[in-house]
Amino acid sequence: MREYIIKRLLLAPVTIIGVTLLVFCLTRLVPGGPVERIMQEQAISALSGEKANASGSGSISEEERERLAELFNLDEPAWKAYLQWLGLARRRVDITKAEFNDDGCASLTTSAQDGSPRVLTVQRIGSTPQFARPAWFSEEGWRLRIESPTERAERRQRLHPHNASATQKDSGSLRARAVLFRYAWDGLLQGNLGKSYKYNEPVLGMMLNRLPVSLYFGILGALGMYLISIPLGIWKALHHRSIGDAASSMLLYVGYAVPGFALGAILLIYLGARLEYFPLYGLTGPDFETLSTTGKLTDIARHTVLPLACYVVGSLALTTMMMKSSMLDQLSADYMRTAVAKGTGYRRAVWHHALRNAILPIVSGLGGVICAVVGGSILIERVFDIRGFGMLCYQALMDKDYALIMGTLLLSSMVIVLGNLASDLLVARLDPRIKFR
Repeated sequence: MREYIIKRLLLAPVTIIGVTLLVFCLTRLVPGGPVERIMQEQAISALSGEKANASGSGSISEEERERLAELFNLDEPAWKAYLQWLGLARRRVDITKAEFNDDGCASLTTSAQDGSPRVLTVQRIGSTPQFARPAWFSEEGWRLRIESPTERAERRQRLHPHNASATQKDSGSLRARAVLFRYAWDGLLQGNLGKSYKYNEPVLGMMLNRLPVSLYFGILGALGMYLISIPLGIWKALHHRSIGDAASSMLLYVGYAVPGFALGAILLIYLGARLEYFPLYGLTGPDFETLSTTGKLTDIARHTVLPLACYVVGSLALTTMMMKSSMLDQLSADYMRTAVAKGTGYRRAVWHHALRNAILPIVSGLGGVICAVVGGSILIERVFDIRGFGMLCYQALMDKDYALIMGTLLLSSMVIVLGNLASDLLVARLDPRIKFR
């Protein structure tokens, strides 16, 4: 078994790299990236009067467009940008630009480690920069280059492939400029998943903040589902074709037919808005910090009931019927008749022999359950306004936030791989017929 685990763990990075590479390339191919998203938001704001815009077109400046392109490596080839995201290739950071004036001078401002500003004056002689090299320039690994008007025009054409003619007309007014930057290993292997352009926060911190909420509901939902479905499935198998079996099956099918988010909307209307038994949104109330410890626990419990019910109902029917079907197969097996014929009590044969085999199909789906525990439910979190990991994934997709998309995808892929491994190991533990050889 040890060799099997080692092989699976060695294959896990290859699987994760394949998934992330595919999605990374798709984000480059799908139209409507973060730059276009910002332009759309500005255009909507201008039309609604929320933000004044002189032209009313919702366009952003070329400097802002270049900054976003450098932030998301949009001006790099896809293969190189992916290696930079992984941290296997260096990328340019702390980029500062300044145009040369008529006298051929440019002033570049950067920040020291203590936050104080530093100014570097550059004199251009032809295509060669001349400047007094301070001590911090070499110690911190800074580099300086001159970007010609032709190079700036080519960059604009890459950023405006659909409007190349207009870009060429504007290229005559461009000036040469000095670009100050430095190279750094700044990617996944260095523990940096980038920043969200929408929220301007580190992706890793955002995921760590949202993950406990999804884990809270996911773990409670999984425990509630198994604690109800497994005993109920066994009881239905032992009382097959009874009135209780038929009545419980009818209720389970009704619950299975109603989507979790639709049930959540119904519960909010009747139990929340009309009867005011439960809060309408969130995980805590507005006065949560002022409550005592008992009051805080009560407040969280009241906010948990309705979302948890929606989490459990969706998968309860499927798991219960699967458990019943598997238990019926085991009860009719030859080894059960042999065990009873040899003097084993029927109850002991059920709980010590049939249950162990009947639960195998439930255990084999543990990988998907673990993924659901971490990922949460996007629709349920949206209905109850719960800011969990599932809602974060949804917001990343809607905002075309590349860094956030890749971060949430990476975590989800790791959870799926490890969940499937845990499921295989647990099945092998319960089923002596499976040997890892």
